[in-house]
Amino acid sequence: MKKAFCLIMLATTLLLNSYAVPVQNDPPAGWLKKTTDVIAFQLNKASQTYKPGQNPRSVNPNGTVRLAGLTDWTTGFFPGSLWYGYELTGDEQLAAEAKKFTLALDSIRNITNTHDLGFMLYCSYGNAFRLTGDKSYLPVLADGAKHLAARFNPKVGVIRSWDFAWWHYPVIIDNMMNLEYLYWGAKTFNNPNYTTIANTHATTTMKNHYRKDFSSYHVVDYDATTGKIIKKATHQGLTDESAWARGQAWGLYGFTMCYKNSKNPAFLAQAENIARFIMNHPSLQKNKIPAWDLDVHNADDLDTDGAAPRDASAAAVIASALLDLSTQVKDGQKYFNYAEDILKTLSSDAYLAKPGENQYFLLKHSVGAFLYNSEIDTPLDYADYYYLEALNRYKKIKG
Repeated sequence: MKKAFCLIMLATTLLLNSYAVPVQNDPPAGWLKKTTDVIAFQLNKASQTYKPGQNPRSVNPNGTVRLAGLTDWTTGFFPGSLWYGYELTGDEQLAAEAKKFTLALDSIRNITNTHDLGFMLYCSYGNAFRLTGDKSYLPVLADGAKHLAARFNPKVGVIRSWDFAWWHYPVIIDNMMNLEYLYWGAKTFNNPNYTTIANTHATTTMKNHYRKDFSSYHVVDYDATTGKIIKKATHQGLTDESAWARGQAWGLYGFTMCYKNSKNPAFLAQAENIARFIMNHPSLQKNKIPAWDLDVHNADDLDTDGAAPRDASAAAVIASALLDLSTQVKDGQKYFNYAEDILKTLSSDAYLAKPGENQYFLLKHSVGAFLYNSEIDTPLDYADYYYLEALNRYKKIKG
């Protein structure tokens, strides 16, 4: 009887352990350590492979690397990734390489025809100054902030995004990201007008870019003289009325960041409403890596041929934004948990490159502009940048 009881207890223990193993098999420290090792290898190899001023942007269908020159809107992301890689790993060699790739962007301080100066300069020079305190980075940042602020039209209440002739006064949801540069510039250069511009742009965007369900239009085109809306449209989404995935991510990140800098409760409410829209979207229930547009008819289909391409870049931005949001509210655990799930997926073999592969980019499976057959299912420099930012935020929150 005693022997039989022992056998039953042993069988029960083995059965329980068989269920417990998957939970304990991948502790946070384990996946994060593995991921950090891959990142250190890839970024060091990339910095030795590419030349300052010609930064890796994506991989072409034929396997060659698409490079970003000084006027490319993405050119600041690779230097920024090196800075974030240094912050994550403590590798001083990455800091040295980050400095070289950052200083090569000096002439961007003279560009005036784009809102992307935040992406180009704040992600590179901004991180350089944040991590080193070296004031020699400040003159470039001062010029860039001045030129970005100069694109603001008080009659319209927003910063103009593009100077393309076929638009009147276009403003894209992406522009929310560049407001961080102005908030920072207001404090650093003692220019409160920058804060006013950032707050006004965010308020106007909240009013005009968002639908009742808190999904965002991509582009709102204004009359520059009257400030009236001419049309609401898309440039990269499936349709004018669809929810382009990265656009939803830009908005979530932007309003979270605006609240953190302004403490305007309207911005926090907007961020939480956008988060709710994204987190509860039916196309994200099977996998937290969104399709390139949330409204693609097969966006929730992961396994069959012809499924909509996933966009790791949107997922990385969402993860970084949700981690930031989790620290701004009392009940932030749900945002942290969702972001952690995304980071674990992006750090899995399905999305994170193996050392030496992927032309030394970190993440696979992003989408640049699907409608134009541009950068589909490829690495993207900004996917890597926001993935690294999210990992740094995650590590700090975990302590």
